[in-house]
Amino acid sequence: MKEIFVRLDRCLACNGCEIACAVEHSAAKNLFAAIAETPLPRKRLYVEYAAGQGLPILCRHCDPAPCVDACMTGSMYRDETKEIVAHEDARCVGCWMCIMLCPYGVVGRRREERIALKCDRCPDLETPACVTACPTRALVFVEAEEFSQTKRAEAAETIASDLGR
Repeated sequence: MKEIFVRLDRCLACNGCEIACAVEHSAAKNLFAAIAETPLPRKRLYVEYAAGQGLPILCRHCDPAPCVDACMTGSMYRDETKEIVAHEDARCVGCWMCIMLCPYGVVGRRREERIALKCDRCPDLETPACVTACPTRALVFVEAEEFSQTKRAEAAETIASDLGR
């Protein structure tokens, strides 16, 4: 199953992923129309800063998932077919237990409706909006083995070029 991986060395902290996420989850699916919506569309990933570096932080769809275990209504659940942690708005009561227990702090909320908000990997798109929007390809949507293989090949290239000096 494909996952979203972050290439930390490539992130410019441009926040394009956050904007693309919010727009994709808007009613209009258009930036100019989305900014006039009420309530405003909300992002589901966050660019945080640490040690002078911007880092995209998003749901890792944990297994087991603390947010799922904490959800008293079953609103937060594991979708086994998609291998993601999903959320059913209609069942959410806004207790925020999922927010308190998320180890990455990426479960947000729509205050107006008292509904939890999290990454759903853009189910209507082949590639999540945040990945498509990233100008430096810091976000990639691939199988775990493919990501590892790419990283190994880059490490081998770096080592080989250092040896050739």
